[in-house]
Amino acid sequence: MSSESRASTSTDGFTAEERAAMKERAEELRAQKGRTKGAAKAAAELQDLLDAIAKLPDDADRSLAERLHVVITEAAPQLAPRTWYGMPAYALDGKVLCFVQPASKFDTRYTTLGFNDTAQLDDGAMWPASFAVTSLGPAEQKAITELVQRAIG
Repeated sequence: MSSESRASTSTDGFTAEERAAMKERAEELRAQKGRTKGAAKAAAELQDLLDAIAKLPDDADRSLAERLHVVITEAAPQLAPRTWYGMPAYALDGKVLCFVQPASKFDTRYTTLGFNDTAQLDDGAMWPASFAVTSLGPAEQKAITELVQRAIG
């Protein structure tokens, strides 16, 4: 997508990408209502996440999201994989703890690993809650593992 499409908004003030993400979230909520609890629900939500990654239009985004998925699930197997606004996300006790925002999602320069307010990353009066990820080598994998484990508390 071009920066022109990102900048163009309707009268509601949202970009086309933002409106699409909101529609994806509404679909996720409808799907969740129809699912039973337990293993079947967890399997369906994992499949939703894997499908969202597979649908990424950019090969580099897809590869990075796949690798982030492995790192996050190995670091914290207690997190529940699911989608959130169409993005891969990982929940703890039903609340999204962290998510992967692929660069192609909002036509941004880099993929982001973000943490919501439930993440226990507090460090003084100010701390990062979002991290740009452009590649994933051993140092980044170690840092992400430590962040995710710390975020759980």
